[in-house]
Amino acid sequence: MICAVFGVQAAPRLAIHPVSRDGSVGLGWSVGQPTDVLPRVDAVVALWGVTPAHGTPLSDNSGLALAAMELGRRLGANRVLHCSSAAIYGPSDRPLHEEDTPAPASPYGAAKADMETVLRPPPEDDGPVPVILRIGNVAGAESLFAAMGRDGPVTLDRFPDGHGPDRSYIAPGDLAKVLEVLCTLPRSRLHRVYNVAAPRVTAMADIVRAAGRDLRWRPAPDGALRRVALDTARLAEVCPMPDHSSDSSWLVADWQRWSGRG
Repeated sequence: MICAVFGVQAAPRLAIHPVSRDGSVGLGWSVGQPTDVLPRVDAVVALWGVTPAHGTPLSDNSGLALAAMELGRRLGANRVLHCSSAAIYGPSDRPLHEEDTPAPASPYGAAKADMETVLRPPPEDDGPVPVILRIGNVAGAESLFAAMGRDGPVTLDRFPDGHGPDRSYIAPGDLAKVLEVLCTLPRSRLHRVYNVAAPRVTAMADIVRAAGRDLRWRPAPDGALRRVALDTARLAEVCPMPDHSSDSSWLVADWQRWSGRG
């Protein structure tokens, strides 16, 4: 979806070079292969990673992060953007801030927290700087939208207050804008870590309804999180997003546009 966005609305000053392991999108390259097939660049955006669905060790996330740093060094990049996750945080009743101590409750969150740890460069390192993106739920790239991509009703957890989960979401088009800004921002202005999401949480039930899907409920199991909200004030300093970027209808429409479902 990000490649689709950049293919339509990348700024004229940006030259985007998509890379995929099998060459199905852009250039073909994978870890361990010679890098002479790749161009010199100012930034590397490492959208790769391992999730529980892959069936491979989650610890591979750390190895991929280090490989992205080495790739950036070889290609002359001054920064490498890495995909971390809101899963590195622990449960909280308030919006989660970048300075909060990681307290992951899942193996995936722990693997991403470990990945962040290995990305601390030594003081004398003159290579690219790592920029960690603690991304919320991306419309079209997580479990709710996967469920809406299948036939049949969509089932959500219902909590004792009668409501379903609220999450910090971001539309693929808005995520592409964030990546563009963080790739071009003067290096001196970059923070090491950014929460990446729209400014308000979105109710998952509203997303299901906006997609015109049937909604069913089940009792929330023990340990399920009612609300995961990211504090995005730091991101808003360099890439403010309109309030409607949190709207369920916007998230669904943007997903449909960039996934070819529109």
